This record gives sequence, structure tokens and C-alpha cells, in this order.
Amino acid sequence: MTILELLEDMPCRVTGSTAASVSGIVYDSRKVKPGSVFVCLVGSKTDSHVFAEQAAKAGAAAIVTQHDIPPVPCTEIRVKDTREALAFLSAAWFGHPAQKMKVIGVTGTKGKTTCTYMIHSILESAGISTGIIGTIGTVIGRQLIPTSNTTPESYDIQKFMHMMVEAGCKVCVLEASSIGLRDHRVDGFTFDIGLFTNFSEDHLGGNEHKDMREYMACKALLFRKCRLGVINTDDANWKGITAEHTCSLTTYGFGETAQLRAENDRLISKPGYLGIEFDLCGSLQGHVCIDIPGKFNVYNALGAVAVCQQFDITLENIQKGLDTVKVKGRVEPVPVPGNYTLLIDYAHNAVSMQNILTTLRQYHPNRLVCMFGAGGNRPKIRRYEMGEMSGNLADLSVITADNSRDEDVMNILADIEVGLHKTSGKYVVIPDRKEAIQYCLDTAQDGDVIVLAGKGHEMYQEIKGVKYPFDERKIVHNILTEEGKLPLQS
Repeated sequence: MTILELLEDMPCRVTGSTAASVSGIVYDSRKVKPGSVFVCLVGSKTDSHVFAEQAAKAGAAAIVTQHDIPPVPCTEIRVKDTREALAFLSAAWFGHPAQKMKVIGVTGTKGKTTCTYMIHSILESAGISTGIIGTIGTVIGRQLIPTSNTTPESYDIQKFMHMMVEAGCKVCVLEASSIGLRDHRVDGFTFDIGLFTNFSEDHLGGNEHKDMREYMACKALLFRKCRLGVINTDDANWKGITAEHTCSLTTYGFGETAQLRAENDRLISKPGYLGIEFDLCGSLQGHVCIDIPGKFNVYNALGAVAVCQQFDITLENIQKGLDTVKVKGRVEPVPVPGNYTLLIDYAHNAVSMQNILTTLRQYHPNRLVCMFGAGGNRPKIRRYEMGEMSGNLADLSVITADNSRDEDVMNILADIEVGLHKTSGKYVVIPDRKEAIQYCLDTAQDGDVIVLAGKGHEMYQEIKGVKYPFDERKIVHNILTEEGKLPLQS
């Protein structure tokens, strides 16, 4: 591919030759090789235009800029916004993979990850091979590729979609965060479907959004980038989200005006299974069960069903997909031989702990046991709040290590105790996280619900700058096997 072919249909001003062959698209100057097109991104800390000369000396065929740089001995491509340009260049470089499959974008303050996995489970149940790009990572078949952002950089999104096409995927479900939408990470293609879950205060300050108005405006961008918008009209902010939409709309919710509705929702509780069931009404009729607890997951399921209705699937596919969906680290059940329920969840601050513990309380467990820690190199007030929240809502708190980073774990636990002391909640201190998990398993009583909070989908513990492997699922399995409660695997 030549520079000229790469720039097809992209507005820009070119200084220099467009005949050179391109070896790749790069936005990290350290990765420039002969023939690279280096895109100068402007970040909150670094403006990589300062590395343009270095990139040219490393053999870059072209430099993409949005403001003046010193003269360079290669082609310069001037654009209005280099982040937007990176998206279009990446789409062209990877052969426009979004044109070769259906792409679904999911946005909202809460529920994005769960919705993407519900959609994935339903479509896979219908035999439609589906990939995921989101918080937990990129899923292609049985492969899980870790990613550092909910919505990766545009180059990586195009790369992953290209990999999905090569693997035979017919659909890609992508978490479209407000930051990802703002920073042009999902430019360069049109979503077939955009899903709005809900909107509430989050991601304000720092390098995120200056206020709620900007936050909403960024969320709303998805509905100017898709063909069909699927909207939760029970959320009071839905009109603001769709105010300038350019797509068709379909709606879901409990309200009578929603096109797809839920009725007769009821909690389901049995050892190892905490879920919810409800009736589908309106544009689709039937009864479904979800193997994830909490009424809010009715909304997630409705959104997923409203999306999947746009495909050639049956009610049976929907029922099977929702009843078997598993979201790694999001109220994830772990099989145990006892008459109790063990869950892994990513809750790692007071608000998320309140959400999970309040939800689990609705199932009237014999005891609600919460094992958690707190991250090092983070504000102490978070630890106080987490301790107070668990002390108020759990019957027993087991406080232990999380990612202690550069801090002494005992100091972190002492801070958590400050919050616990404001409550009458019972607690034990077990600094070693594996030993804390073993304690929870060994002292479990019939009817208990035990939640291992904080790690979720993370597969490591970070201590003194080193990430040590730590998969709580494997830890639980190994403990139960060593104690003879599970058969040895040959």
C-alpha cells in the first residue's frame, strides 16, 4: 500500500511524495521503522509532535501532524485532528474490517460490560460467531487478549476487528466509552447498532470530563455514528443522549411506551445460582432467566435482547444465551461443592461495594460474607469508605490484601479498620489473600453468599512494582482440591 492509497477519501494537505510504500501505522515514536507512517498524537502529558524529527531519522515514510513542526526529510500529512486521522488511517490499513461484519457499540455509565457479554452469549447460542472489545479484554473465539482501556486506541480496534474477520466472526460487540468516543477511537467506520444503557455521574475531573454536560455530549456521539440506536427510555437522560441523533431508534424498558418491555420480574435463589427471571412483552413475547443477580440486570438483558432482535435468531437462542451468560469478574459464580454460593466481583470502591452488597442482600442469604482489600498508592478515604460500607451491609467482612503496590499491606488494612470501627459489623483480618479465601471456604455455612471483591477479572496481584499471577478461580479450585473436596484431575 502506498501513501496515496492510504490517504484515499481522507481530508488532508500533503507536502512531499505520496508514492512511497507504507510498512505500517505507528503512533509511538519508539516503534517507527523504515516505511512507517508516524501519527503525532496530542496527549494530556505529551505532544508527540516533538518526536517528528526522531521518527523521520528512523525512516518514517510520512509524518501526520495537526500543527507546525520543523522541516522533516519525508512526507508531511497535515490534518485537522491527528486522533481522528489515526482512526481513518488504521481502518484503511487493515482493509476496513467493519465493512465485513456487523459492529455493535454499547455506551452508558453502567452495564456496558455485562450487556456486551449478554449479546455475545445470545448470538453465539444462535451460531453467529461474535467477538468482543471491552473492559475485560478482546475476545476472539477462545482467545482473550488483555487491553489497557475499555475502548482501546483506534489502531488497536481496527487490528482486533481485522483479526475477528480473519477468524470468521460475523459480529463485533464493542464497549464505546465516553473517552473513547471523545478521542475519536471509534471513528473511521459506522456502527450498525448503538445501545444506550443508562447515564449517571461518573468520569468527572482530571483528564476525563470537565462536567456532566460534556460527559453526556460524548456519550451522545455514538448515536451520530450508528444506523440504529437501541435506547433505555426508563432512564431520564435518554432524550439528552439522543437529542442530535442521526440514526433510527428503537426502545426498551419497563415503561408502557417502550417497544420491548419487561414484566413480572422475580429473583431466583438457590445454592450456586443467584439470578432473576421476567417476561418479555411488546416486540417480543416470552419468559427468560438470567444467571446474574439484581433487578438492574433486567435492563441489561432487555438491551441485549433488543439488539439481538435485529438478527435472525429465535426466542430459544435468547433464553439459552441469557441463562448461560458468564461475565468474568462481574458477580461471577464459582462452582463449589457446599450448600452455599461463592461469587467473584470487581467491586473495588465504596459505591460499587454498596451496589453489589445491596443486590445480594435482596436474596436473603443466611450470611453475607464480603472479602476485600484496597489498592495501595490511592487515597486513604477510599479505604475508610469501603470498610464502613462493608461493615454496614455484610454480616462478616474478611479484610485482606489487594494490589498493595508500594505500600505495606498492614497499613492499608489498618485504614480499612478505621471505617469498620464506625459500624457494628463483625470482621477478621487475614493479610494473605489466598489464606483469606481459604478461611471463607472453610467457614462457609449453608445458605451463605460469599463475595470475593476487588480483583474481578484481574489475574494478578501488584506488589512493589511486580505483578504476580493470581487467578481467584484457580486459587479456589486448588484449595478445594487440596482439601479433598474436589476430585484430583488426571
